[in-house]
Amino acid sequence: MKLAFLVVALSVAALFIAPPSQAQNAFTPDQVKWGPAPPFIPSGAQLAVLEGNPMADSGDFTIRLKLPDGYKIPPHTHPTRENVTVISGTLKVGMGDTFDAGKMMSFGTGSFAYLDPSMHHYAAASGATIIQIHGQSPVKFNWINPADDPMSKK
Repeated sequence: MKLAFLVVALSVAALFIAPPSQAQNAFTPDQVKWGPAPPFIPSGAQLAVLEGNPMADSGDFTIRLKLPDGYKIPPHTHPTRENVTVISGTLKVGMGDTFDAGKMMSFGTGSFAYLDPSMHHYAAASGATIIQIHGQSPVKFNWINPADDPMSKK
């Protein structure tokens, strides 16, 4: 009986003493690691991967994008659902094939929106803005106007 208790007690203690050898699964704002955004979106944004691999063939992902004031994302679609939460700032979003600032809605801090596959939309940051996007990999932008594809400009 005492031996069984000792084994259980040591096992529980080991869980708290030895950190697990797995990816980080919780972040405070100062632990988010920012880097350049991928070249398939307009330059100027920064990206942080919180979960998963957004470029994998499948699987869950969570990313954050840090957008400078005035940053614009031209009209596009995605092949999978896009779930967006505004962490800070204001994200303006419009629907359609042509970027029209007059038809955009403003989404402030704490706002959430989801955009189903093939929904034509565009966005802009009003003030420095951080958004969090989660969904199914891979992340892919299908530009409505091929001339808007940043990869074609490189």
